[in-house]
Amino acid sequence: MEKQAGVAGTGGAADGEGSSRKPWVCGPASADSLDSPTGSHVEWCKQLIAATISSQIQQPDILSRDNHKAFRRPEFMVSKRLNPRNLPALRYGAQVKMYQVNQVPLLPGETIQTTVKDVMYVCPFSGLVNGTLTITDYKLYFSSVEKESPFILDINMGVISRLESISVPNQGENTKGLELVCKDMRSPRFAYKTEESQVDVVEVISRHAFPLSHNLPLFAFLYKDQFPVDGWKVYDPTAEYRRQGLPNESWTISKINSTYELCDTYPSVLVIPTNITDEDIRRVAVFRAKHRIPVLSWIHPESQATIVRCSQPLVGPSDRRCKEDERLLQIIMDANAQSHKLTIFDARQSSVAVTNKAKDGGYESESFYPNVELNFLDIPNIHVMRESLRKMKEVVYPTINEAHWHSAIDQTHWLEYIRLLLAGAAKIADKLESGKTSVVVHCSDGWDRTSQLTSLAMLMLDSYYRTLRGFQVLVEKEWISFGHKFSARVGHGDENHANSERSPLFVQFIDCVWQMTRQFPAAFEFNELFLITVLDHLYSCLFGTFLYNSEQERVVHEVQTKTISLWSYINSQLEEFTNPFYVDYENHVLYPLVSSRHLELWTSFYARWNPRMRPQVPVHQTLKELLFLRAELQRRVEELQRETTSHSLSSGSEHSPTHPTGTALHTTV
Repeated sequence: MEKQAGVAGTGGAADGEGSSRKPWVCGPASADSLDSPTGSHVEWCKQLIAATISSQIQQPDILSRDNHKAFRRPEFMVSKRLNPRNLPALRYGAQVKMYQVNQVPLLPGETIQTTVKDVMYVCPFSGLVNGTLTITDYKLYFSSVEKESPFILDINMGVISRLESISVPNQGENTKGLELVCKDMRSPRFAYKTEESQVDVVEVISRHAFPLSHNLPLFAFLYKDQFPVDGWKVYDPTAEYRRQGLPNESWTISKINSTYELCDTYPSVLVIPTNITDEDIRRVAVFRAKHRIPVLSWIHPESQATIVRCSQPLVGPSDRRCKEDERLLQIIMDANAQSHKLTIFDARQSSVAVTNKAKDGGYESESFYPNVELNFLDIPNIHVMRESLRKMKEVVYPTINEAHWHSAIDQTHWLEYIRLLLAGAAKIADKLESGKTSVVVHCSDGWDRTSQLTSLAMLMLDSYYRTLRGFQVLVEKEWISFGHKFSARVGHGDENHANSERSPLFVQFIDCVWQMTRQFPAAFEFNELFLITVLDHLYSCLFGTFLYNSEQERVVHEVQTKTISLWSYINSQLEEFTNPFYVDYENHVLYPLVSSRHLELWTSFYARWNPRMRPQVPVHQTLKELLFLRAELQRRVEELQRETTSHSLSSGSEHSPTHPTGTALHTTV
């Protein structure tokens, strides 16, 4: 696939003669420059300063629709669009209340349920730590009794997957042990004394870690913070489709699903072909699994090739046909005048698709769908992914076997599955960009692997989705509105940890995005902290963004009026999540290298709870300091420019004759 990515990139440039869109292939020759600088921190800052000053003098040669110069990727170029001095200085927890007894920081709406003294945190790295455990309706807050160098452990309830009793030797008969098995790769352990007058610690934690199982609301409905930005306004489907140039003569923005009667897991706003009737659409819905019909997700700005998503056809063992479905795919193909073919990417393994056919599912037959090419991407199902992450957790927490690190990671197959996803998305992107061919993407139900593939392909094709706001729109559109089952896959507030519906599909997607940021460090406006923050709040239940399984469910539960959006928090402190090296390469397509040797384990996320794996200085802290440095340099450059202009004007006025009208002559600097 690595070779194919290179060929794809070259082909895209050649085929697009006169086109403003140019491929950006991450090649082995530049592998070292794609990573963070390996020199000293001082040298890094020197290069940044030089690039910052350079950016004030001349703009980089970036190929765009109006500029056909040769593309040159600057190593340290800074986009002028960002100005940290104008960003709000809000910090998470800035409005927390301090509980006077134990100095426990509380969020607005958060209340303390109980406090347990003489608790021991069983640290896998430094042994037993004595302290006090405070349990609120949002978190566990452990603080050590040591005053000079206090140890604080803060675990939000939403991240807890299950509670396990453990034995605690040599601590007395009245001592109980408790392990919190978490969804974010850690499993902290505590030991505490049990007394008759003391509340049941396990019961209190269970009630608030799994509120839905105890008829309690998720904490997002209790959280009462206020932010200067309304994150619920980030995504407007009609506005996003208009940004793509829709509607047009071939595609229309339809309200056929406005009441969710056509498909209860689809959004209310859909883009469908103009020349197909509502009655035909309803017949297609009956023929597609979960009624998830083929609808447009993205359209190429030049070729009009499209990414269409759906679920599997209900062909069954008797090879059922649906003339309306066959006609719909023909219309989708005809809407793109530059190609007389349609490519279907089925995310599943071919053997699984055949098995599904025996169970009334199936795949499109090339015999019934003329000019259609069917490709299987061989991506395993949700159960395989869940088991892979479970194995990964055993490798990275709590101890790491240094002698067998690489082989242990390899045996989890996690990076192999990341490779399959990136390779599949690259094939989709290349088919649109170089082949100018429309594609249909589906798996079984069209809400797991389909969302992974369409969103990654769109990230490669459309630079808007590589901005902070654009990425939020991408997640809202391809994942949240199109019905990825976040509640089922994550298990929000549910104590049934063994539910086979749980699977880390969204985590995989974010991992793939991180892999791309490693290969193209200047192409994304957001930083690593942004990605980690999104994943942390995937579990936290602090915000309403990832709650429930569909748009319809979120409407029923009034999520947008009763909870706060994660994007409110993010967009109120953008300087925390901004990549200082970002350059807006507006019309460039990214072709990441997808061979295994170019992928790496995201230790900053998976192994962050192991102190031996953490960097001495967090990357996001370094980036934050660089942003501040850039702002100071920018301010100084502007001051010098003003001084130069003022000096030139005063010098010019001394030597220039005064005109009768009193108009001064301005010297061009």
